[in-house]
Amino acid sequence: MASNKNTATGISPYKASITREQFLFYEMRTTAKLMNKDLSDNEILTRIMEDNLFQYPTEKSVKRMANLCINRLKAMEDDDLVSAIATQPSDVAKQICLYAMMKQSHLIWDFMLTVIGEKYRLKDSKFGKIDLNVFFMRLQEQDDAVANWSDSTIVKIKQVITKILVENEYIDNIKADHINLVLISPVLESAIRSNNDVAALPAFNCFD
Repeated sequence: MASNKNTATGISPYKASITREQFLFYEMRTTAKLMNKDLSDNEILTRIMEDNLFQYPTEKSVKRMANLCINRLKAMEDDDLVSAIATQPSDVAKQICLYAMMKQSHLIWDFMLTVIGEKYRLKDSKFGKIDLNVFFMRLQEQDDAVANWSDSTIVKIKQVITKILVENEYIDNIKADHINLVLISPVLESAIRSNNDVAALPAFNCFD
């Protein structure tokens, strides 16, 4: 029987919702620019919806994703990083968006640290589908909720993770067989250290 680390509460930290949410760099940057103007959450939501800033077909989808972006930005608990997403070059802003996603998603946090961070730690540049397969097999053994996810859900999540890695240049394309060396942005490294969140650093090939 799978041993759920959260059997006491019956609540799994892992959510399959990233199949819908994804990386959302354009949406995150758009939201960060509005947040950078000291608008309230409601004002940001209204602006995004009234001006259709996300260019989505339905109001419902715009509202859901706008709320997601607001929550993901707030998950960093760092106004300077929100500002950096709004103003820094896209490669820096994307890296900070990845950190925000890690802070919001236990699944992405675990993957980036236990798979990507470990590869950097061990100087192992090989990467492929087997790494994703092993990660999910381990999660299914540890967590009852993940064990109950459908095969199609897990396939979609693997696709989302792979796209995140491509967008942040960890891998060159979805069929890559190796992982690239990444350099952490000084802006992000400084914030992570200031916030005493150094556990996140290996995901960005940064070690004390």
